[in-house]
Amino acid sequence: MTKKAFSPLPFRTLEEPISYFRPRQDMPERVNFASPAVECMTDLRQVAAVAVGMERTVDEALSRMRKRGVRLLLVTDDEATVYGLITARDIQGEKPMKLAQKLGDKPGQLLVRDLMTLQGRLEVLAFAEVLKSQVGDIIATLKAAGRQHALVVDHDPIADGRLALRGILSMSQIGRQLGLPLDTADRATTFAELEAALNR
Repeated sequence: MTKKAFSPLPFRTLEEPISYFRPRQDMPERVNFASPAVECMTDLRQVAAVAVGMERTVDEALSRMRKRGVRLLLVTDDEATVYGLITARDIQGEKPMKLAQKLGDKPGQLLVRDLMTLQGRLEVLAFAEVLKSQVGDIIATLKAAGRQHALVVDHDPIADGRLALRGILSMSQIGRQLGLPLDTADRATTFAELEAALNR
């Protein structure tokens, strides 16, 4: 076997500030009610989860949501253990105002742990079920539960098959892909009404 001569690569200097690549999931721009539900799911194998520590203030959490363009943060520790979640609705609703008055604090200075939904109270969907469902099924699920988001869990082969958070389904994301503003409080509750709104 002949010995190969290896050549060093040239280094260059950076002349201006740069960013860095981030994991990205290419979702279809448009879906319909019969499209596979996974076409609307943020897959955490492809997109980095946006998280916050429970000792952060809700102002910090809201700022992170705005910077990342999301309305839900996972509440985690440094080892990526999920302790719960916090949503923009949790932070901007009446609950922080009432709690802040009770504690004699400013609403924005409350901690994430004061308003988060704890892991033990989270209800999740199984990825295997989501794989078999359509976009319309997810809308019906979120509307029936009165929620804007659903967490999706799957067995992680890297973690000995233990359950792990695999994805997030968001009513606003689905609405963007349908080209229709959706809200769990919408008066349109049947698919006929939703399709009529979509065709307007």
